[in-house]
Amino acid sequence: MSVLTSPRGKVEVVHCRRTESQDIYCIKNLIRKFTQKLFGKLNIIYLLFNHFHREKANLAVTLCNDKEEIMAQATFVDYPNWNVSNQDNWLSVFQELDSEIPCTPLNTLFMHLFVAVDEYSVGCCREIIRTVYKAVPELYFIFLIVPSYMSLGSTLITVFEQVGNIPSLMYDEDFAVHICHRHRHYPQLHIRNARVEDHDDLMPIFMRHDTLLKETYGEYFLAELIEAQDKENHAVVCEVEGVAVGFMSVCSRVNMQLLHECFDLGPFHGLCIPHPDDVLQPPEEQGIEGSQGAELSSSNPSSLKTVEEPQEPLSPEAMEIIQGRITDEAPVDDLFSAVQSGNSSEMEDIEKFSQQSTVGDTDCDGSYSSLASMLLPKETSYFRPTYKGASAAFCIQLFCIEEKYEARSLDFMNFVFSLFPDKNFCIISLPHLTPEFALIQNFVKIVPFNNCTLEQDLYVFHRAGLLKSINIRLATLLDTPGVENLVSTLMLNKSILADLKQYNEARRDPDGTSMKAFVAEVAEQIVGIAVIRDEMDIEYIRSHYNIEDFIYFSHHQREEHGHLYHFALNPIFRHYTKFFLKEILRLGYKSCLYYPVYPQLREGKFQSSSAHSLTSALHYLVPVRPRRQIVYPLEKLGINAPSKAVSKDPLSYALNHTNRKLTLEPKITVNAKIVVVGASSVGISFLETLVFCMGCEAPAVPPAPRSSPTMQNLRPCPAHCPRHSCISEEDPVQLYQKPLLEKKTALGGNHLDKYFLFTLGQSPHLKFSNLTLISTHGFPGKNLLGTEQRKFLASDHCFNDKDYASMSLCSWVNVVVGRMTAIDRAAKHVVVSKEEIVLYDHLILCTGQQYQVPCPTGADINQHPTNREIPNSGKQRYTDKVPRNHFTLNDEEDCCKALSWIRSNSIITEGNIIVYGNTIDTYTTVETLLNVGVRGSYIHLVQPPPTSTVTCINNYSVESAVEDALRAVGVTIHRDALLAQWNDGRYPDPIQSACFTTPTKPFRLTCCMFFSFCEKNVDYETFKALNDACLVYDSRLVIDTNFHTNDVAIRAAGSLTKFSNKYYSNEWTHSSFSSKEIGFQLAAAMLSLFDPTLEPVTEPPADLDRLIPMYKGAKIQGGILPGSYHYLHIAKPAIPTPLEVQMAQPSFGSEIVTGNAKNGTYFRIHINKYKMVETITCLSKEPFPASNYIRLFGQHEQLLNNLCARYEDKLIPDLYSYFMEPWCMALFHDRFIDLRKELRQILTSKEEEDFPSIEQLARQIEDEEISLKEKPRKYLKRVFQETIYKSLVEKSILDYLHYNHYHLPMYAWPGII
Repeated sequence: MSVLTSPRGKVEVVHCRRTESQDIYCIKNLIRKFTQKLFGKLNIIYLLFNHFHREKANLAVTLCNDKEEIMAQATFVDYPNWNVSNQDNWLSVFQELDSEIPCTPLNTLFMHLFVAVDEYSVGCCREIIRTVYKAVPELYFIFLIVPSYMSLGSTLITVFEQVGNIPSLMYDEDFAVHICHRHRHYPQLHIRNARVEDHDDLMPIFMRHDTLLKETYGEYFLAELIEAQDKENHAVVCEVEGVAVGFMSVCSRVNMQLLHECFDLGPFHGLCIPHPDDVLQPPEEQGIEGSQGAELSSSNPSSLKTVEEPQEPLSPEAMEIIQGRITDEAPVDDLFSAVQSGNSSEMEDIEKFSQQSTVGDTDCDGSYSSLASMLLPKETSYFRPTYKGASAAFCIQLFCIEEKYEARSLDFMNFVFSLFPDKNFCIISLPHLTPEFALIQNFVKIVPFNNCTLEQDLYVFHRAGLLKSINIRLATLLDTPGVENLVSTLMLNKSILADLKQYNEARRDPDGTSMKAFVAEVAEQIVGIAVIRDEMDIEYIRSHYNIEDFIYFSHHQREEHGHLYHFALNPIFRHYTKFFLKEILRLGYKSCLYYPVYPQLREGKFQSSSAHSLTSALHYLVPVRPRRQIVYPLEKLGINAPSKAVSKDPLSYALNHTNRKLTLEPKITVNAKIVVVGASSVGISFLETLVFCMGCEAPAVPPAPRSSPTMQNLRPCPAHCPRHSCISEEDPVQLYQKPLLEKKTALGGNHLDKYFLFTLGQSPHLKFSNLTLISTHGFPGKNLLGTEQRKFLASDHCFNDKDYASMSLCSWVNVVVGRMTAIDRAAKHVVVSKEEIVLYDHLILCTGQQYQVPCPTGADINQHPTNREIPNSGKQRYTDKVPRNHFTLNDEEDCCKALSWIRSNSIITEGNIIVYGNTIDTYTTVETLLNVGVRGSYIHLVQPPPTSTVTCINNYSVESAVEDALRAVGVTIHRDALLAQWNDGRYPDPIQSACFTTPTKPFRLTCCMFFSFCEKNVDYETFKALNDACLVYDSRLVIDTNFHTNDVAIRAAGSLTKFSNKYYSNEWTHSSFSSKEIGFQLAAAMLSLFDPTLEPVTEPPADLDRLIPMYKGAKIQGGILPGSYHYLHIAKPAIPTPLEVQMAQPSFGSEIVTGNAKNGTYFRIHINKYKMVETITCLSKEPFPASNYIRLFGQHEQLLNNLCARYEDKLIPDLYSYFMEPWCMALFHDRFIDLRKELRQILTSKEEEDFPSIEQLARQIEDEEISLKEKPRKYLKRVFQETIYKSLVEKSILDYLHYNHYHLPMYAWPGII
């Protein structure tokens, strides 16, 4: 924060933040006639009413006081205003104006607007300029262009000076060019060798950060370190006005052996000088593909899966390392062989770079085979290159800088490289919990090998990364050889070269789509390539992805949307990636870029012929959350159906995005090792929330919906983001808890000063770089069963294969395939499959419960025992060998194996199949067996004695229909049967017969396949790992209401857990709630640990700490039951109770039932006493849109077109047809919940000064503060119609329909009829 003083002595405490859309009206009030003359009247209108200052500007800054009143605003763009040049060609114009000003697109911005409160305008202007220079370290010049006849006024003249005049392309007059230099506001730091007398200046800076060094090495450790300088050790400082404000200690002694053992340094030739004896390829007999792949595969934790699960894509870091090998395409002395630069210092750097950092061709040749081998299941030993050359790196031992100068940290690097002329790499290692600071953001993070146990992350910076002469331009035919050399080892290099050739020949795709190719050039050498096309599928993107979380779609022209196909950049220039993307937007006349990531098949090949090349730019893009789609009755809608561009169903993909305003947006990388054990719905939801909160913008004002253009000005954070509120997207009913995350009331002071550009309440883009999933079979969603509609297991409708494809979590999460077998809490690591170690800082246990192999009672049926005579031995664990034809199905991998067994062992034509259990999965499995061709007479459904009075379906009508269907196809049902023996007590592998006892007489069945669906329990290996780690376990893992176990670093969620007994709520567990919502809330509870703009979660009051959270999301189950019945059940979280008991309660409410279960037309809706939809049950012979019906949960019956009244009047013979009518499509829309919030906000707000709100009136009537002569409902209706509320509600609804017309064209509004 800063303090401004007006000429009259008034004082204001101010801070800067990003400009938000709601600022527009205040900004408009600050515009004067002078402002319009200075920046242009048309430009002002365009800036304001088209939201240009937020949507199209690279940087828009608002200055506010401590009351959040807007004091000033400025807009900065990367090309000039007043049309003095085209946006892609301004550089030549300014070079002609003054060739001595070294302006480039990298170091230049243009001020397009500045307004301020008159009294504080000078101070506001200087503060904004200082803020911009601080926010953009590469920026050195800010230009201001005004008509030549205009003076700058008393404010801008204080920071700008004129350098000349230039003509305009549109106007018949000249324009004056004014410039603002960095050195007058936030200058570069002066770097020099440290002196002992700097000790007194530096020690306060050290002590503010940490006292450990002083406690360990004594009070004068810094002076001793400075005195100990020699050829290998140097200490340097940065100073401002003669005072040291920063310190760096560097050393040329580096433990290269340790680094080679722990980190994949192949892209940087091991940080060594090339040597003839370097071993860069494996011996021929070891096999090139396998061994080279081993080297790459060991570069990240997901390497544990390379043999078992070749279909998983690489981790983000591994993807970037593959791209990084473009450094090694050719000896680097060839890379910069022809240097023609006027900058002598850069010439010297390039020469040193060329002489001492050469890399042989042999190393790079393995990168293609590395990727290929990752996708091939070959068992090989890991090969790692051996480097014999001398070290080419020095390290930073100690670094500290005053926080206000931290943005200039990179100023150290030129000086320290000059101290080591024979070194080309600077490295630094940091504990991975260290927040990423400004200096590190210019370094490349190195991927560790999977066996690395160092608690440090390694970062590398190359000498050539200091070069500022990078130039982005359109590609030409002459660039082809350089691009070929650049991408020769990339997997899709042929595709890149083919697109480059197509661009050079036609500038268009064969289908006529405009395309552009850009190259990044340094010293006349190609170091990067990007290919974009016009985005032709923008309607599909808008309708299927939440792109409007990041842009106002209507403010972008169709031709401004671009599709990024290829992107490759030499890793030593990786810190220029955002600049490369910014230049692509400027030179390509684009405002948005989209990059899809397509899913992969099991064999590791791309599903789509249009698959794009891997891109190291993924780190700088934001993932876009897919939107839930309406399932339309297209035939019934006819011409009122959405366009084919919206309703089509192409191959799903994950979408990533960037735009102009994101190119200068800060991003915080969270390096904390977050390890999730278990790919359950809870674990996937947790990971999804962390991944997709990366680009989410939280509101600066109380949330308002995105339902219409008007309310878009107050657009909130998406409902899925934990920063929004405690309302999940699937739950329209607000939770009773307070929001988990509370925003800071002000930014810019103390330790948050570095985040001064963030809007009040706005979070930076968080990127979690160390997310790891430990799972038995890796990520779900591989579609292993192909297109078969029927699945062995019932669904909870949290995620499906299309969801997994459109999220592409594997792009952001490392995967370790295996089982957790131990937890070392002291060392903070998990042991996987008894061999591999995975380190963690935060361990999340979401393993859930699984079906277990049943343990036979051992009863001899020859003695004719009954269940009553069998001793109750409790829950025994089966310890013998699991028979090969015994199957417990817990995930799709298990189902795939079972299906393969059936088809390969002729089970379809002969042999009995026993399905043992009484869960809903037994019914779905029987139906799947019937569907694949097994005769019903061969299937025996054996149900053990129930452990609860509540059945798995809990609806007599549905159960009767299913049982009738089973009997009709010949399936035999055995009830209350306990498994006694396999193979009459002999060796059970394979199972040939099974014996059971019943309440009456035992029986024996021959068996060729045994499916077990007994009660789920915690897997024994998981239990043993938890128990051995001394985590409190009481039938399940014990947690508190914030998901904590008795270890602060270990959290748990899902059916694995139970609440502590201190809550006295043993009936309620996470199993009672929606798994997706549990995962969401777990992520929300953890986010405050990582987001610097969020207040830490405070402990609740003592009395509230005894209450467990009651989540409101619907609990769902569904599947296809015997008889080809499609089944869906949606209910609120509740303690299981028989349906008959529920209906007998006086507060039950009512039910609406149409159709007949046995005919497959059954549809039941339970309306509670508050007239809200509480339960939905469907049983149909025909498929139905389950995702639509899920949206009905929690809605008021009047919202469903007066459902109860119509049903009582016999107007609804069939609910299936009723909910296919066009009127109800809006109910299924993903933004309908936003409309509801908006309408409620209107009714609760006081719209007329002398009249209470509708909500206040209702409360007054309830409290009998108003005496009425008419019924309250009639009175409120009359007031609503006679006041402004009716018109506001109608406008809001019409705006909603108009804005979402691409999804809802079946609705009419004024103007189209």
